[in-house]
Amino acid sequence: MRVVLADDSILLREGLVRLLAEEGHEVAAAVGDADRLIAVLERAERTEERLDAVVVDVRMPPTHTDEGLRAAVQIRERWPDVGVLVLSQYVERRYATELLTDDSEGVGYLLKDRVVEVDEFLNALERVGAGQAAFDPEVVRQLLARSRRTDPLGTLSGREREVLAQMAEGHTNAAIAARLHISQSAVEKHINAIFEKLGLTGTSGYSRRVLAVLRYLGT
Repeated sequence: MRVVLADDSILLREGLVRLLAEEGHEVAAAVGDADRLIAVLERAERTEERLDAVVVDVRMPPTHTDEGLRAAVQIRERWPDVGVLVLSQYVERRYATELLTDDSEGVGYLLKDRVVEVDEFLNALERVGAGQAAFDPEVVRQLLARSRRTDPLGTLSGREREVLAQMAEGHTNAAIAARLHISQSAVEKHINAIFEKLGLTGTSGYSRRVLAVLRYLGT
């Protein structure tokens, strides 16, 4: 894949450059702020240069608040074919759900601690670059803990919650079946039950899967 990195930490940025190169990926650019990140994508658009994914920190200069998030949302709007993997030091619920608002395809959210788990980081990046979703299990766990306090999902069974948690991480039905050691048909039955219990059986226009995940995240 051809990847763009955006993080104000030089050590992390250079470490990722070396890691991705060793794994056979090409780093098209590595920058330290959101403005330069957007400039890289604009230049790639003008020159018809292919980019597969962007890895971006949530907090970058000048204010270290949400520059990376705003850049990620802009990239999703202007270049929907480019996958976006967001890195964050903490679980920031608003940031995770904002990226899911329209479409979860090609979007990922990982805690920075997960970067040291090389296989997990690379797997998430490759999934995002392939147009899939990849959400950190710890992010999902914390969002679920909050949703239990704020969102009436009590009608879901334990297994249905497990299936929905896997959906929130971006796994396909086949992957969910393998991870939970159940059949794919059982996964499909659980998902249909989730849609029914969340009142999504008659929904049209938006993906019921995305809406179910949004409900799960407490939006």
